[in-house]
Amino acid sequence: MAEVNDAKRLEVEERNARNIPLIEEFRANGGLPDNPEVLLLHHRGAKTGNPRVNPVVFTAAGDDFAVFASNAGRPANPDWFYNLVAHPRTSIEIGPETIEVLARVAPREERSAIWEPWKIKMPGFAEYEKTAAPREIPVVILERV
Repeated sequence: MAEVNDAKRLEVEERNARNIPLIEEFRANGGLPDNPEVLLLHHRGAKTGNPRVNPVVFTAAGDDFAVFASNAGRPANPDWFYNLVAHPRTSIEIGPETIEVLARVAPREERSAIWEPWKIKMPGFAEYEKTAAPREIPVVILERV
């Protein structure tokens, strides 16, 4: 059990080491000029309630936003997915703007309408889909509140 906790802690530390510079760059520049399809997703830990922020790729979903719980093709959903399920009311940063949103998992038909074109636009996500199988990568809709 201690080995599992150590592995999880190491994974979180490595993710934070990657994410912190991206978050700082995003806020310093009002977004990521090299990747305008990134937003900062605020969420609270499902168990702890502690605030967290993750840079995530998004696409427009009408007037709302869709994000992809790909976890880079790993076999489990990312922690932020479970956090949004537990605490769906949250906020996002897009460019210099902060927007209050309500998160919900897209049902199959809506997911397909967003996911299939996204895989064509971003082929890396098609690879994530292959390596994540049999897990279906959730699409989360962030509706403006």
